[in-house]
Amino acid sequence: MEHENGQKIRVDYGREGMWVDVPARDLVKVLQMRPAAPVADPEGAIRRALSEPIGAAPLTELARGKRTACVVVSDITRPVPNSLVLPPLLEALESGGIGREEITILVATGLHRPNEGAELVELVGDYVASNYRVVNHVARDAESHVFLGTTAGGTPAYVDRRFVEADLHVVTGLIEPHLMAGFSGGRKVVCPGLISVETIRVFHGAQLLAHENAREGILEGNPVHREALDVARLARVDFAVSVALDEDRHLVGVFAGELEASHLAGVDFVREHVRDTVPEPADVVVTSSAGYPLDTTFYQAVKGATAAAGVVKDGGVILLLAECSEGLGSPDFTQLLRDYPDPSVFERALFEEGLFRIDQWQYQELVKVLHKAHVALVNNTLPADLRGLVPIPVFDKFSEAYRWAKAHVGENVRTVVIPRGPYVLAEVGE
Repeated sequence: MEHENGQKIRVDYGREGMWVDVPARDLVKVLQMRPAAPVADPEGAIRRALSEPIGAAPLTELARGKRTACVVVSDITRPVPNSLVLPPLLEALESGGIGREEITILVATGLHRPNEGAELVELVGDYVASNYRVVNHVARDAESHVFLGTTAGGTPAYVDRRFVEADLHVVTGLIEPHLMAGFSGGRKVVCPGLISVETIRVFHGAQLLAHENAREGILEGNPVHREALDVARLARVDFAVSVALDEDRHLVGVFAGELEASHLAGVDFVREHVRDTVPEPADVVVTSSAGYPLDTTFYQAVKGATAAAGVVKDGGVILLLAECSEGLGSPDFTQLLRDYPDPSVFERALFEEGLFRIDQWQYQELVKVLHKAHVALVNNTLPADLRGLVPIPVFDKFSEAYRWAKAHVGENVRTVVIPRGPYVLAEVGE
């Protein structure tokens, strides 16, 4: 849409979005997901995926002879359409002979806060919240986990007891680019979704995340993907259901069946629709954390910066727009920023002093980006006390941030905009 100051572009920010003006002479490209036709009959597509799965027997058949089942869902930070996915899935389990009272729906919170009350209803839908037992994973409760062994990569697998001890193990999730594991979904719902702090200590350890392949879009040779898959195998996932969404969060694909085979099929589909490219790195990249619910905290918003890192030039600038309506993140993450206001001091502590603090991995991901580019946050909601803890510059207005960016890279700039941040696999290439 043309504007007197150039190009006016809507960038995802909270629930309402934010309009930004980029001078027409600066704008190179707006990177976005490729159009994908929404599924005409979402419920029918889900039912077909459950009855005609990839590499596994139909879910109803798997349920026969089983007494209990555990169904895992992502937490509120992932916009999985659970109200679409869960009813036919639960119906398949009951049709196979598992009683409703013997089904547990387990929220894979990882180390995130629990989802309760109205938020839980928003997460799973009113019907499921009213008729099924829905509980949250608690990573800090050591007694609620079972040790299943150690992976070949050295990760001790402590997994939520309620999942391990069920007769039938089902996971659900959303496939999208992921800053560490290449793509989300599949095995990630178990690891880190259902693991204990002791497992996270290794799985999100500094050395593992420092690997050059631990980034968006890469599965082959990615140690984070490998460890997550190995932990999920130890936990024994019997059936997986992964979905793909378009920019408007309409269902565009359902992939169900054996854990790895169904996930890889989904990844192949998603990669085709989320990848967008520029011919060369940009001086300035304007990005987001894809709005609500992913940008509710600065912790989650870091994913928008990592998503832009692949298309910014060395020494360039990334402007990250994120509402952070719930603040910076967990108390652990907030305290970490308070204790290490200087990213370089934090990094030295991480690698030279063996620092281990809950949620340090997201700060490490930010530091990785800062090695390549300057990063600033555009935010008009954070209170002053929290704003002062953000380890990068913070601007109320995009126009102020853009002037700051030009002060770093010069007046003649090549700017790229990624309105949906981490939902787009942004790469240099054809």
